[in-house]
Amino acid sequence: MRRKLAAGNWKMNGERAALDEIGLLAALPAAAAVDVLVCPPATLLAAAAERAAGTALTIGAQDCHHAPSGAHTGDISAPMLADAGARAVILGHSERRADHGETSETVRRKAAAAHAAGLVAIICLGETETERDQGRALDVAADQLARSLPDSVDALNTVIAYEPVWAIGTGRLPSTAQIAEMHGHLRARLADRPGAGIAAGIRILYGGSVKPDNAAAIFATPDVDGALVGGASLKAADFAPIIEALAATG
Repeated sequence: MRRKLAAGNWKMNGERAALDEIGLLAALPAAAAVDVLVCPPATLLAAAAERAAGTALTIGAQDCHHAPSGAHTGDISAPMLADAGARAVILGHSERRADHGETSETVRRKAAAAHAAGLVAIICLGETETERDQGRALDVAADQLARSLPDSVDALNTVIAYEPVWAIGTGRLPSTAQIAEMHGHLRARLADRPGAGIAAGIRILYGGSVKPDNAAAIFATPDVDGALVGGASLKAADFAPIIEALAATG
């Protein structure tokens, strides 16, 4: 059975005072019923890991370089993230793809590096509004999936996060039927990977304007194993109802 996962992406938000939210989340009873992951900015990573130590809360990062070390000013390698206390890393988020020109091939190299460092790679993918309107959403997501997954992928070291680009931070949401169609399509494409055997075990999260008031309906959708949450994860008071809704799904 796939264990549910609520992952929070703080993006470029948070200073040291925000670490108090880590303590509040770690104390939630529901945090023991599902996996809960918070990915703060790199400046808070080590301190967040220390704050979460000994609790059920896991700390992750928001990106990594594909090389283990080298002359890459401003970048952070997967081994460095692991050394700072990260246990997972978000890769291929649409904001990285759009703002930094990252391709699925780039994401695949980063995911391989994350696996080599013992990190869980949370690989993001999703269509733009134009691609959805053109009826290409399923094909676009399947192509990103195929190109972003390294050979090292398995059900324990990889999570897929479907985030329709047009829904991120907009308050807009695809219908539950559209979410179910996409998640089922992605799981079927995972089953096509020869010898991987990951389709039944790999977790597929939904992301894109997940809020306390829509979380229960999303989590009741077939093949949705949790959520990658943006703005609503910044405050424990907002993230807690989402975690609780996920825990209530069993």
